[in-house]
This record gives sequence, structure tokens and C-alpha cells, in this order.
Amino acid sequence: MSEKAAKLRLDKWLWYARFFKTRSLAATVVGAGNVRVNGTAVAKRSLTIQAGDVLTFPKDDHIRVIRVEELGTRRGPAPEAQTLYADLAPPERRARDKPPENPGFDGKGRPSKKDRRTYDLSQSKHLE
Repeated sequence: MSEKAAKLRLDKWLWYARFFKTRSLAATVVGAGNVRVNGTAVAKRSLTIQAGDVLTFPKDDHIRVIRVEELGTRRGPAPEAQTLYADLAPPERRARDKPPENPGFDGKGRPSKKDRRTYDLSQSKHLE
């Protein structure tokens, strides 16, 4: 007799693979329609996935593209979770999300209290 292909709920797998801290966070992202499975947007938390499926979803400040390698049976330690998937597009920071560069103060960064006092005194002399 033929064996059934192993399947697992999408939100549960995302939690097993440690992309989200809690299963309810994973379910929220899936329910909001932010996850694509094999290029098709899904909004059903209970959608079943299997090995070989490609998932695309936002995580923090980048878009993750992941291929499911294994389904797993539990939420284990991080090294075990990393064996469940292959990262097809390593995360890259979006240019618009980079923090702004801080202005320099004479090449030293943020001015000290002494530097501010000196600056304030020099400004007050120019005003007189």
C-alpha cells in the first residue's frame, strides 16, 4: 500500500523552524496573508505543507525565501531547527530601513559636555 506524504500545518512549521518566537505569532503572519507557498499567497493558518515547498514571508526587516527540507516533529534547539530548511535568499537589509548616519563632531562623533560648553562660549562671543 502507498504511504501518505508527510504534511504539517504552515504555522506550526514556521514555529518549529524558529522563525517566530510563538506559534500564535506565526499564525498571525500567515492569517494576514503575508506568506506565499510556492508563489501563491495564502491566508489559511491550517494550510498543510510538505518537504520541497518554497515559502516566502517577511521577517524583521527583510523578505525570507525558504525551501522546506524536512517537517520536524518538535520545536528543538536552533541547530536542529536549521536542518528543517534551506535559505534560498539570504537576508539583506533594505536600503530604506538602514539607520541614518549620525553627524560627526570634529571627527569624534557625539560632543562631550566640555565640547558643548566650548562651542556655546564661542557662539556667544560671535553674537556680541
